[in-house]
Formats: sequence, structure tokens, C-alpha cells
Amino acid sequence: MLRGDQIYVYREFFNLEGLYEHHGIDCGDGTVIHYSKIADPPEIRRTSIEAFSRDRPVYVREYQKSFIPDVVLERAESRLGERKYNLLFNNCEHFATWCKVGFSQSSQIRDFVPAIDLINAEEWYEPIREAIRETDPQNARRLLNDALAEIKVVWDDIQPRYKRMQEEIKTWQQVAVKALEQDREDLARAALTRKKGYEKEAKELEAQLQQLATMTENLLKNSRQKPSL
Repeated sequence: MLRGDQIYVYREFFNLEGLYEHHGIDCGDGTVIHYSKIADPPEIRRTSIEAFSRDRPVYVREYQKSFIPDVVLERAESRLGERKYNLLFNNCEHFATWCKVGFSQSSQIRDFVPAIDLINAEEWYEPIREAIRETDPQNARRLLNDALAEIKVVWDDIQPRYKRMQEEIKTWQQVAVKALEQDREDLARAALTRKKGYEKEAKELEAQLQQLATMTENLLKNSRQKPSL
């Protein structure tokens, strides 16, 4: 590991070992800048690498192109003290990737979390929450595995559509601008109407994703209260 590296360790997600990667930026002096969940709400902090790894193996995320170490650390330090953690839109991987290459991305969320318009989330949220409270860890684990599998199937279906909507929004904005440049206000209005339709659908999906993020955070909090799981 080198100064400015994006590093990560595997941690439990829903108490399922090895499913969740926790990311940070190696400062090269035995410390790591990352979203620390010791704070409530989570906060971007500089901690010892021991506190970051929790005695687990540390891995390095490799990139073909990235910022030089000084820039990576400068970007990481610029966000120290931030408390804007969001599982879906601003998690530890989003932060570390932004420091390293300049844009936020979380491959584990992209591959895992669905939009919930195709699933009644309440149907699995309540039984899982209750299972976490039970004394039978096997039942809780089974319910969690079933829910995660169902969520993954839905995400694989909805995520490409959400990305297409984002592209459509950009495209129709460009069409509107070009139409105005040609004094075609009629075409510009039509393009903006199309854009508005895509924006509305995207906003609804974002609200659903935020709902899922809140429920997921609640499940995680409940699971931490049952260390035997």
C-alpha cells in the first residue's frame, strides 16, 4: 500500500460476512481518511489504519488512470468533517473513488441496490426486522439472504432503465439549446417538455431509492443490536 492509494476491507453487511467493502484513502503515515461509522451520523475522519481495518486484510483498488497522491490526499482532506453519508448516493466507496479519480461511483451499490417500484419493500422489511430481534439467528440469516437475492434481481432489471433516463435528460436539454440557437422556440418547448417527463420519472425513482436507503440503514442498526447473528 502506498500514499494516496484507495484501500478497502471486507466487513459484514446485514451480518453476512464479506459482502460489503469499506473504502478509504491511505495517507501513507499509518492513517486513513474514510467515512467513520463510529460517529452518528457517520463522519469523514482520519483514523489509524488499525481502526479502519479492524484486524482484517487490507486491499488496494487499482486504476489505470488516477490523480497523483498529493492531489488524492488534498481532495480527501478537503472533506474532513463531512456528515452527509448516504448508503446509495454518498457512501464510503463514493467518497474514496471521488478522491482518487474525480467522480463518485460505488460499484457495490450499482450492482446491488434496486429501485423499489417493482417490489413491495414493506413485505420483506418488517419480517426481516422482526427476525433480527429474534433469538434464532438462522431464521434471520435465511430471511436476509432471501431479501438480498430478490433485491439483486430487481436491481439488474431497473438500473439500466434509470441510466437511460439520465441520458435522455441530457439529450433533450441539448436539443432545446440548439433549437433556441436556431430561433425555433416551438422545438425548444417540445424538447423541454420531453426532458421534464424524464426528470419526473427520475425524481420518483430517486425518492424510492432514498426510501430504500432509509429502510436499509434501519435494518443495519437493528442488526447491530443483535451481535449473535
